[in-house]
Amino acid sequence: MEKELLNEQEIERILTRITHEILEKNKGAQNICLIGIVTGGVYLAERIKNKIKETEGIDVPLGVLDISFYRDDINISKKRKTIKPTNIPFSIDNRTVILVDDVLFTGRSTRAAMDALMDFGRPAQIQLAVLIDRGHRELPIMANYTGKYIPTSREEKIKVNFKETTGKDSVLLIKQ
Repeated sequence: MEKELLNEQEIERILTRITHEILEKNKGAQNICLIGIVTGGVYLAERIKNKIKETEGIDVPLGVLDISFYRDDINISKKRKTIKPTNIPFSIDNRTVILVDDVLFTGRSTRAAMDALMDFGRPAQIQLAVLIDRGHRELPIMANYTGKYIPTSREEKIKVNFKETTGKDSVLLIKQ
């Protein structure tokens, strides 16, 4: 059973708000960079980058991070994932890195992303922006920028659709 929680217009408004919160907290876009976690985080980071460009006129650096080899469940997972290339073509040293993901759940993906980032340098700060926070944290990780908090049960799933892959933006709650 699926229920639509957010439609295209709501996601667009949320991304606009998150962009403004990022700019306000960091006093502009001078020393920030965006890094999207594969896959959904990349689409969101690209959109935030475009909104920053529209608002501030600054083209912030954008990187792509695949955390597959940094996950603590790499040997447990039964699904074989396709590894996407990580591409961070700029220095993150002494920068504020805005790590972007679609859903924050246990915090394990975020921890893996932070571990991976440390292989690329030493950022001044790492901030986390997520579209959905569904709770159930297993690690002490909290987003700096949250689109929407949607409490779920462990049996429920959140599915984020992107127009880049499905032709339509939406967030669905899937009850099993």
